[in-house]
Amino acid sequence: MAILETEGLTRRFGALTAVDRLTFTIAAGEVFGLLGPNGAGKSTAIKMLTTLLPPSEGTARVAGHDIVRESGQVRRQIGYVPQMISADATLSGYENLLVFAKLYDIPRSQQQDRVRGALDFMGLAEAADKLVRTYSGGMIRRLEIAQSLLHRPRVLFLDEPTIGLDPLARKLVWDHIEKLRGEFGTTILLTTHLMEEADSLCNRVAIMHLGKVVAMGTPAELKESIATPGATLNDVFIYYAGDSLDSGGNYREISRTRRTAKRLG
Repeated sequence: MAILETEGLTRRFGALTAVDRLTFTIAAGEVFGLLGPNGAGKSTAIKMLTTLLPPSEGTARVAGHDIVRESGQVRRQIGYVPQMISADATLSGYENLLVFAKLYDIPRSQQQDRVRGALDFMGLAEAADKLVRTYSGGMIRRLEIAQSLLHRPRVLFLDEPTIGLDPLARKLVWDHIEKLRGEFGTTILLTTHLMEEADSLCNRVAIMHLGKVVAMGTPAELKESIATPGATLNDVFIYYAGDSLDSGGNYREISRTRRTAKRLG
């Protein structure tokens, strides 16, 4: 059963079409990856699906609700972890989550249990009372995922969840994403530039190029589609979006990515 579906979802900025007639469905409990070079439209697509940006045309439904006409209901069903750091370094991990519990209108009688439960689930119980400025990059990312889970969303959006993390921290985040799917059946849509990440975590992936989806399927299906013996997902990416590999994104995108990586590193 589809928990997220888009039909012709499009976003224009003046003469630029950032997302061009995006159409796909995601099943409940699936981990779905959006891949593509910088500027392919991945983050713009997520901003539309999380109701942060209205579409120019087309439709999308998340957990049965229209992203335009029922945006409030959509927001109650989703969690979102953006690329940029959202945790407050001057507060403890517990205090960060308590702020979010209040923002999500979680009843006061449930707030402490929800916060402690989320911290424990993400492996942060022992660091709960430490200031976030003392956390490692991987701990910050896990805290932000914990924040997004407090209201028990049915769909979780992760925009470059492991950007700037070292391999060990990245693996810990991966393990907790797997736990979310396995223990709670959370549906996850993530963007990433790491082909290993997509290959390891995603049931299916879609490759975007110049605002369009140019290939979609399981990692195994996409590897078979290019008829290259021993093909990797990196080979698939280059095959479908290779003429954009040298673009690297614009100045703003590069600056944002480097700032995030520096703060998490």
